[in-house]
Amino acid sequence: MRNNPKDKSLQEIKVIQQAQLLDFLIEKQVRKSRNAVKSLLAHKQIKVNGKLVTQFDFELKAGDKVSVMKFDQSRKEKKLKGAKILFEDDDIIVVDKEAGFLSVSTDKEKSRTVFKALNEYVKKKDKNGRVFVLHRLDREVSGLMIFARNPELQEIFQKNWDAIVINYAYVAVVDGRPNPSNGTVTSWLTENKNFVMMSSPTDNGGLKSITHYKTIKSIGRYSLLSFNLETRRKNQIRVHMQQIGHSVVGDKKYGASNNPIKRIALHAGELTLKHPATGELLEFKSSVPKNMQMLLTDISKKKDS
Repeated sequence: MRNNPKDKSLQEIKVIQQAQLLDFLIEKQVRKSRNAVKSLLAHKQIKVNGKLVTQFDFELKAGDKVSVMKFDQSRKEKKLKGAKILFEDDDIIVVDKEAGFLSVSTDKEKSRTVFKALNEYVKKKDKNGRVFVLHRLDREVSGLMIFARNPELQEIFQKNWDAIVINYAYVAVVDGRPNPSNGTVTSWLTENKNFVMMSSPTDNGGLKSITHYKTIKSIGRYSLLSFNLETRRKNQIRVHMQQIGHSVVGDKKYGASNNPIKRIALHAGELTLKHPATGELLEFKSSVPKNMQMLLTDISKKKDS
């Protein structure tokens, strides 16, 4: 996707030392009042290193480039059925998938998928256009996904995923409070005839799987965790959380006792990749969905009342 000629940067400022974004913009007097500066963030007119940022407390570091844009940058986000396009060019498309939508078709369902919606989208621009699957998210899981625009790039990603995708991080709300609060789960995963992943603490010939988890906060009966995966196996986080006795909320397949928000409370929220064609570093963040946040917020209010 090429820049619109009207997509003008009014001001570009290089960051000399670490600071929070709002404080930095006020100090640099990009607008006359604090409220006017906050309005720039609210109207999505601030970019950091080419990426749209709306968080007033976003941490800037030395060397960052802050741009004040002329127009609301959110107009570039395209909404499809089941997903929102965050970035596209001639090589890749990055989307934010909603819970409740399949990534790709299955034997039972072939129509209501993000893959099909994206293919229809690109074909409107180019009748020969196609997208190619690089990875999947389960139907009731939300978050960031990448699709390739040609089979050559698909192969490059498949062979060099760890070199291209520098960070791909998940968050989840789980039952209870893990002890220890931060830790690592290692096991060997195999799939049974019912397509359920089974975990063994010893090598049984399955795929070795390693999940690092960190507790962000615990309120009431739930905890919000972040994950860093050393390996990428089917249902890995879900199985490992069941293994330590703290299933992902709503994940009845892997031990959850209830499903209060009618989805699995797992979200792929951070993605950093080195563009396979240009070498540009691209960073994307997707906020924790509101219904996942409510699992912790509502309980907190009840405790205080």
